[in-house]
Amino acid sequence: MVSYGALAVTVVVVTVQCLWFGCNFAEGYPEEDLVARLPGQPKVLFRQYAGYVDVDVETGRSLFYYFVEADTQPDTKPLTLWLNGGPGCSSVGGGAFTELGPFYPTGDGRGLRINSMSWNKVSNLLFVESPAGVGWSYSNTSSDYNTGDETTAKDMLVFLLRWFIKFPELKGRDFFLTGESYAGHYIPQLADAIHSYNRKSSGGFKINVKGIAIGNPLLKLVTDTSASYEFLWSHGIISDEHRHAIITQCNFTSLPNISKECIEALTEVSFVSEYVNVYDVLLDLCFPSIIEQELRLKKMATQMSMGVDVCMMHERQFYFNLPEVQHALHANRTHLPYQWSMCSTLVNYSGADMNINMLPMLKRIIQNKTSVWIFSGDQDSVVPLLGSRTLVRELAHDLNFSTTLPYGPWFHKDQVGGWVTEYGNLLTFATVRVAAHMVPYAQPSRALHLFSSFVRGQRLPNKTHERGEIFY
Repeated sequence: MVSYGALAVTVVVVTVQCLWFGCNFAEGYPEEDLVARLPGQPKVLFRQYAGYVDVDVETGRSLFYYFVEADTQPDTKPLTLWLNGGPGCSSVGGGAFTELGPFYPTGDGRGLRINSMSWNKVSNLLFVESPAGVGWSYSNTSSDYNTGDETTAKDMLVFLLRWFIKFPELKGRDFFLTGESYAGHYIPQLADAIHSYNRKSSGGFKINVKGIAIGNPLLKLVTDTSASYEFLWSHGIISDEHRHAIITQCNFTSLPNISKECIEALTEVSFVSEYVNVYDVLLDLCFPSIIEQELRLKKMATQMSMGVDVCMMHERQFYFNLPEVQHALHANRTHLPYQWSMCSTLVNYSGADMNINMLPMLKRIIQNKTSVWIFSGDQDSVVPLLGSRTLVRELAHDLNFSTTLPYGPWFHKDQVGGWVTEYGNLLTFATVRVAAHMVPYAQPSRALHLFSSFVRGQRLPNKTHERGEIFY
């Protein structure tokens, strides 16, 4: 028999949930992972979930996730996974709370504000801290922190299969894999692992991967490294003499064994990052020592440059280390002996894996009829468009794809959003104008337009205004 007291508590809980989320409850979602409300969060009508998925019970390896529903009609919209790179950087801290998720930190690091250009306008979003050792993901076996591409992809596949058990209603959705930077390795390897799993799963559950999109991706280290220094020179950041020294002394095809002379030439230009934001050469720098003191004193740390808060990363770090935030997210369940940080110093990632050429794997993915978009923020010097554009063209040539859309501008709000080209029916390369290594961070509206076109299978508009175009 249910007591009146218990009934009263149930009524209160249901009333609160209805006020915050509406009463269209998601069937089959894990109640224990529901995030009722984050500290300082504005009222929203979509649901959020966060928690852990065990990927290896024997070693105690577990990955932390954050899932947010689409802000409208989540029952009919696709599911998108986002992974940040590093290797060893947090997708929850990066993608979810600095780039494309529904909230940004407030300037005092103690609350949240709405991101009006969140990608959850178009899709349900899933963010995972991977591999173990990143953010709040952990292992009870310290040797697990010695890892690389193969283990990371296997763990992510196990994660997804077990995550779908938590969220069975999402099993049949169109599924998109997205990310940036070292996700140029993570995403293709995960897509390949999923395709391999699907082939072996005759008659069983199959993950419905529709496409992958990766921003400023590391695809082929030799090309991307060379392009980085060419970008710095072309933007007047390093001198003709420095460029000449790098060209003559450095053989990037043998990066693990570069010469002493090359190391000296590269050391000569390493000072650049001291006064230039190498992830977006147009943006001002944020100086941590000043900002961290202001946050401790409960002051606003916001520092705007070209419409972007360049200190948002520090505000987010402060917010994530508040005990009440971790409690609300069901995070840090093992009381880790270190603070949450954006990029892990615990993970010992295989340096050799960074040399893997990802083009053959991307070719295999495309041959599996999966759409591939590569996009580049055009102000990034770390993995610049110069290398990515060259590599996509190389991939198209290897696939014997013809150019189906010649390189030209695409438009957003009657202005050039960037440039785009297509090869065959499944390969697209696009730039995003005045965007950083973290494209949605620096250009949220253009990034949302690009993402919307990707998931809807539409071309980016090559006219200033096209019928049916959605403006954000």
